Amino acid sequence: MELFKIHKTIPFMKYALVLNIISAVTFLLAVFFIVTRGFNLSIEFTGGTIIEAKYQHAADIEKVRNAISSLNYSDFQVQNFGTAEDVLIRLPLKEGISSAEQSQIILKALQAQDASVSLTRVEFVGPQIGNELYKNGLHAFIFVVIGICVYLAFRFEWKFSVSGVIANLHDVVIILGFFAFFQWEFSLSVLAGVLAVLGYSVNESVVIMDRIRENFRKQRKATVVEIINSSITQTISRTVITHGSTQMMVLSMLFFGGPTLHYFALALTIGIWFGIYSSVFVAAAIAMWLGVKREDMIKTPKKEDPAAEIAEG
Repeated sequence: MELFKIHKTIPFMKYALVLNIISAVTFLLAVFFIVTRGFNLSIEFTGGTIIEAKYQHAADIEKVRNAISSLNYSDFQVQNFGTAEDVLIRLPLKEGISSAEQSQIILKALQAQDASVSLTRVEFVGPQIGNELYKNGLHAFIFVVIGICVYLAFRFEWKFSVSGVIANLHDVVIILGFFAFFQWEFSLSVLAGVLAVLGYSVNESVVIMDRIRENFRKQRKATVVEIINSSITQTISRTVITHGSTQMMVLSMLFFGGPTLHYFALALTIGIWFGIYSSVFVAAAIAMWLGVKREDMIKTPKKEDPAAEIAEG
């Protein structure tokens, strides 16, 4: 399906060197911020207090958030669970204050807004559980990366495989760099978004590399640069449809999904745009610089053994 058709090939590789230098600088900055600033881990990783509150009517989540913000909490989560009357609150640890004391402070702040509210559960989540979640999340990330590497190794010739892996890791590291630089909250939902971007980005790279491989077989007189440029141009319409429709859904989560989905949608948004960029300028350009050629795409026929032919004769 094509939304529009471009009749003139766009010379993407003409700008590949400049854009990849910018990519390299951005990548190195992202690594620098990850190492020096680290992540602003959510209470899912660091531990904290979990409070369940019960209202006699549908709870106003925004009022609950305002009440907790007035107590000088910044890193906290508020959401409905079960029914509209039940509210789940996650609070970070505060030095010198126990979970029981935290819950009483929160209860007073909520009752100042609505006297009918009551607490049904207060639970302390220790940092040991958070460390376990952090390690499990890291293992999930590593397994996904390994899986993608294995898939690309079987799917393409090694030059395409290497370029695809580099492009995908480029996207993920830059997303993590944004979160480290701005100290946005890094939660399990953000980790899920990063893993989703890995799969989403590799899909775009595979589409473009598949078209390049196909055009190598069709356009026998064209140069490598011409084939790469025409292949990317031919897939632009598909890219606009796919990424445009996905981005509309992600933006709806970003603007209307509330704080619970905000950073998840933000990670996806960064990943979608950098996924398009890396598939076009990073993956294709690296494959070009690695010396991909028509002979890599077409298997040469096996030569007949003269001795065998004589024996048969």
